[in-house]
Amino acid sequence: MPEGDTVWQAARRLHDALAGQVLTRTDFRVPKYATVDLGGRTVLGTTSRGKHLLTRFEGGLTLHTHLRMEGAWKVFGAGERWRGGPAHQIRAILATPDRTAVGYRLQVLEFLRTGEEERAVGHLGPDLLGPDWNPDRALANLLADPARPLGEALLDQRNLAGIGNIYKSELCFLIGATPWLPVGALPADRAAILPGLAQRLLEANRDRVVRRTTGLRDHDLFVYGRAPRPCLRCRTPVRLADQGDGSRERPTYWCPACQTGPAPAPGSLRAHGTRPRTGN
Repeated sequence: MPEGDTVWQAARRLHDALAGQVLTRTDFRVPKYATVDLGGRTVLGTTSRGKHLLTRFEGGLTLHTHLRMEGAWKVFGAGERWRGGPAHQIRAILATPDRTAVGYRLQVLEFLRTGEEERAVGHLGPDLLGPDWNPDRALANLLADPARPLGEALLDQRNLAGIGNIYKSELCFLIGATPWLPVGALPADRAAILPGLAQRLLEANRDRVVRRTTGLRDHDLFVYGRAPRPCLRCRTPVRLADQGDGSRERPTYWCPACQTGPAPAPGSLRAHGTRPRTGN
């Protein structure tokens, strides 16, 4: 599943290409909306809310989409060849005289009244890249279930919206705790800085092509994708395991020397060399 900064960038691309423009063609290739035609409507804009995308049209209508692991919105100029996957993977087309936005492999696609968007995103916690960001509320949400493993709490979009597997692993490394440490066992001083640190990382990367968390010239990330290479701090081999109930792919990287707390169950350890899926 993509990180919040990736979704923010997708929203900006859609907004820059379509906002204020009149649609000349639309096509929604899901049975429920196959007959919907928005031709002639003006696109008001697109915004992100956590990992959700909301594209608004005149007349009080919103298209809600979610990329999940495989989805993508691509924007093409007039006459440009579409590149994003085979035609059968296209789920949505929004065309203006100059630009065409094509949604590939969208796992969530639904229409809402704009005044009812909370039906789709009202359950989310504070958005790390949104105007509703509130670090105190985010921290309170994280600490509400003290027995929950830190990594799982960070991924729960009801606590704070925008963190995926990459930032989960990097944040846990930066505060020196394994992703399996119960949230309530995190020292108070480290817990207090966690929401602000998360927000600064996403804010710093929202305009970048290549995500970076280290500040080092030759290394973009501290632990994510590095197993079994040496930790950048202590040279201990970085390890890889799955986290969660197994219903989703949750690759989790950590340094067993730099990060304190419980290790995963032996059955969740992964063979090294498996290429992580970033959702980008």
